[in-house]
Amino acid sequence: MKKIAVVFWSGTGNTEAMAEAVVEGAKEKGAEVSSFTASEFSTDGIKEYDAVAFGCPSMGAEELEESEFAPMFSACEDKLEGMNIALFGSYGWGDGEWMRNWEETCKSKGAVLVCDSVTCNETPDQAAIDACKALGAALV
Repeated sequence: MKKIAVVFWSGTGNTEAMAEAVVEGAKEKGAEVSSFTASEFSTDGIKEYDAVAFGCPSMGAEELEESEFAPMFSACEDKLEGMNIALFGSYGWGDGEWMRNWEETCKSKGAVLVCDSVTCNETPDQAAIDACKALGAALV
């Protein structure tokens, strides 16, 4: 059984709803799934998982949330080599630059993006929820 971690930060609940759909999609494929907020996740244990989904909304000038998520993710970066990951998050403005930059960071660290990243504007609609379930399934 594959072990999957879903690690996210959510300010309004939009990215949390996406994370819940990722968890559901992975569980439907038979994975053992653990869900963590960014502040709960121990970066030292990242290699205990077969794959990790990271979720963070776009903040400020299209960047990752700075106080909790970005420091946690920075601590993970050097551990991503060869790791299967997926990215998701919501935004309220901009054109998705934060996700493109985030994907490039992950690729430069040797991470394997197992599927297209999922983004949605504001509250996730059914299409975004379905895409998050598919993202969770792709991690398995």
